[in-house]
Amino acid sequence: MASLQRIIIIGAGPGGYVAAIRAAQLGAQVTVVEEQAVGGVCLNWGCIPSKTLLNLVDLGERARHAAAWGLTFEGQIGFDLQRMMARKNEVVQSLVKGITTLLKQWKIQHLAGRGELVSDRQVRVTGADGGNSLIDADAIVLATGSSWPQLPQFPIDGQQVLSSKEALDLIDIPRSVLIVGGGVEGCEFACLFSGLGSQVTLVEMTPSLLPTEDEDTVVILTRELKKRKVQVHLNTTVQEWEATVEGIQATLSSGAAVMAEKMLISVGRRMNSRGLGLEAVGVQTGTRGEILVDEHMETSVPGVYAIGDVTGKFMLAHVASAQGKVAVANAMGTTQSINYDVIPAGIFTLPEIGRVGLTEKQAHEQGVQTIVGRFRYGGLGKAQAVGETTGQFKIIADEHTKKIVGVHIIGAHAADLIHEGALAMHGGLTVTDVADLIHAHPTLSEGLMEAAEDSEGLAIHQARKR
Repeated sequence: MASLQRIIIIGAGPGGYVAAIRAAQLGAQVTVVEEQAVGGVCLNWGCIPSKTLLNLVDLGERARHAAAWGLTFEGQIGFDLQRMMARKNEVVQSLVKGITTLLKQWKIQHLAGRGELVSDRQVRVTGADGGNSLIDADAIVLATGSSWPQLPQFPIDGQQVLSSKEALDLIDIPRSVLIVGGGVEGCEFACLFSGLGSQVTLVEMTPSLLPTEDEDTVVILTRELKKRKVQVHLNTTVQEWEATVEGIQATLSSGAAVMAEKMLISVGRRMNSRGLGLEAVGVQTGTRGEILVDEHMETSVPGVYAIGDVTGKFMLAHVASAQGKVAVANAMGTTQSINYDVIPAGIFTLPEIGRVGLTEKQAHEQGVQTIVGRFRYGGLGKAQAVGETTGQFKIIADEHTKKIVGVHIIGAHAADLIHEGALAMHGGLTVTDVADLIHAHPTLSEGLMEAAEDSEGLAIHQARKR
């Protein structure tokens, strides 16, 4: 282990604050510079707020269904968006306070302000009052994340035209919402607003929703969105629109006319690499503004590292955290790298999605001859008992080695269940290994065992294949 290092981290999101704590654990003297809020976009305006609200929508929908199962209520179940937002804010504030406490416990200096590289070993911090100071370091970690893009054709006004940030602070349920973009964010908000009772129109320019997900998963999610009365328009763009007193009047490329109270723009992210002094120091960036790094998270300038969304790799909070640990370990003298082949991801639609590894299409494009196993949620005793019968487990393996190359789950708790698949892939296990592992009954995790068995034609609770 190297001697005490002075490390400056610019950004205190899920990459920056995790990197700071790990660096302190390794014996470094750490300074964190954050211009906005500890926890970054994920905690304050993204992952945690949206999942808090989605959980309440899911709870309300399950309560309504439970009436048919024998659970009785007095009065009608409804949603009070102001109280929902208040709880969301309480959750966020509690987690922010927890991170701030951890930074103090590890004696990490936390500076409020904007950080900018002066050299490869010095950072200028400019506070809100305009005052600035220079801080020297032995290593610098850039963890500035990404932000909402400002698209000229869809200027955000925060009133009628919203980004996800404004959408997560609404205090009245909109009667109708036009969502532009059918990726992860767009689909999650389609579930949220349709659950609250809004009339939702979802427009996606590609042939399918969630274009990077496995085809089976997308088919099921698209079907479930239509059941929720979401109007899905694929291969479609918003050709023209205008804001009126009544709301947004839009014409789609298909010729369809849409009237909505709000329009939510859910298209892409912008890397926060501007204004960091990268050019003066010689840190190279890519065509999208992403900071280029090697497998050790080091930039083109030795001793300067970058992690998280600003690197443009996997724009996921947990990837930023993992990259942060790797970056500071390397800055402290060890050699570590990231394995991007086994990264689990969750999409918090209703129902949830969990995925790791290759889709079936990607496997074929890479020349992998595959065997595929599937198992429906409806075939599980636990799913029937708790009323969560929508969904599927899918496992993809190499036909010759039987090693698992991808796992895709859509259904209740999919984002939690996917980690068994990730661990199996991380350990190089085969479908036979997963099938042979005794799973507790009754649990939802039995679905992965049955899918593994199905890949070899041996699933117990599956109709015989002909």
